[in-house]
Amino acid sequence: MEFFSTSKTLGILGGGQLGKMLLYTTRKWDIKTSVLDPSENAPAKLASDSFEVGDLTDFQAVYDFGKKVDVLTIEIEKVNVEALEKLEQEGVKVYPQPHVLKIIQNKCLQKKFYKSNNIPTASFEEFETLDQVKEAIIKGELSFPFVWKSAEMGYDGYGVSIVHSNKEIESLNTGPCLIEELVTFEKELSVIVCRRPQGETVHYPVVESEFHPRANQVEYVLCPARISEQAAKKAVEVALKTAEAFGQIGLLAVELFLTPEGDILVNEVAPRPHNSGHFSIEASYTCQFEQHIRAVLDLPMGKTANKTAAVMVNLVGKEGHTGPVLYKNIDQVLAIEGVIPHIYGKKETRPFRKMGHVTIIHPKIETARKIAAQVKETLSVISK
Repeated sequence: MEFFSTSKTLGILGGGQLGKMLLYTTRKWDIKTSVLDPSENAPAKLASDSFEVGDLTDFQAVYDFGKKVDVLTIEIEKVNVEALEKLEQEGVKVYPQPHVLKIIQNKCLQKKFYKSNNIPTASFEEFETLDQVKEAIIKGELSFPFVWKSAEMGYDGYGVSIVHSNKEIESLNTGPCLIEELVTFEKELSVIVCRRPQGETVHYPVVESEFHPRANQVEYVLCPARISEQAAKKAVEVALKTAEAFGQIGLLAVELFLTPEGDILVNEVAPRPHNSGHFSIEASYTCQFEQHIRAVLDLPMGKTANKTAAVMVNLVGKEGHTGPVLYKNIDQVLAIEGVIPHIYGKKETRPFRKMGHVTIIHPKIETARKIAAQVKETLSVISK
C-alpha cells in the first residue's frame, strides 16, 4: 500500500508528545495523517493533516475514526480495544494488534502471559480487591515490603506503589490489583524491539534508566547502558523472546531489571514509542518514531545502531507549580554544546507532568551524564 504523497491515511490514536514526534517522520515523507485525542489543544494537532477531538476509550469515537483511515496505530495504550477488534475484522490494518493490546492493558494478564511463555519476571499474585490483600497479610500469606500495581489504568508511575506498612495500604485503589515481589536490582534497563508485518525484526542498544525517588518517573536514560557485554547480550535475548511471544507489529519497549546475580527479569512492556527511546532522535541512525512508522506501513527496518553516546533528561513540572508554563534558564542550557531540548507544546504545567525532554550527545557516556546533571540543575519547568 503506497502512502508517500497519496490520499492513503495513517490514523493515530492519541495526540500527546509521542504522537507529535511520530509526525516528524510523516511530515518528512509527506504521509497523510489523522489524529484523535480527547484534548482540543493536544501537542500533535498542528502537525497532523486532520485532527479530531474524541474519547479514546469510547467505542463509537474510536470506531468512527478508524473507519476513515487505512492503517491505524496508537501512541497510548488506553484505547478501546473492542472498537479496534471490530475495525480489524472489517479490514482496517491495526498495529499493534488488538489482541496484543488487550493483554498489555491489564497488568495481571501481562504477568500471566510472561509466566505461560517462560519469560523471566518477578513472582506475583493477583487479587480482585484490596480487602483480599489485607486478608492475605493478616493470615501471614503476604509480608512487607511488596509492590502493588493496579490491574488497569497505571501509567507514568501512577498505579504503582512500594508498600511497607498497613498504613500505606489505605491510600491504594480498592479494585483488582497485582502484588509483586520487591526485586533487588542493580540497574533498570530497557530494550526497544521493532517488527514489521513481513517479520523483519530489529532492536536498539540496551539503555539504562535512573528514576526519581518520589514520582517513580524516569529522570535520566543513558545509552549505551553502563553494564557488561554479557548482561547486555542477555537483556537483548530476553527482550527479543518477549517480542516474539507477543508477535506484535510496531515498537515494543521491554523494561527490565538486572539483578545482582546477573539475572534479567521483565518488568513491563509498552507497545508504542517509549520514553526510553527518545535519545534515538539525535543519537541513532534511525529514531524510534521513524522506525515505528516504517513498521506499521510494512517498510524496510532502519539501522538501529548509535552514532554517539547519549543521555536523555526528562523535563517535568516542578513541585509547587501549577499553571501557564515557563522554561526557566532554557537559554543557558542551549549554550551548552551537544544539548538539544524538545518542548512538547503543553501550555499548562503541574508537578511531575512531562513537559519535554533534553538530549545530551557526547562521544563519552560519563561526560554526557555529567552534562545531563548540569542541565537538570539549571533548567526548571515552573509556572508563570
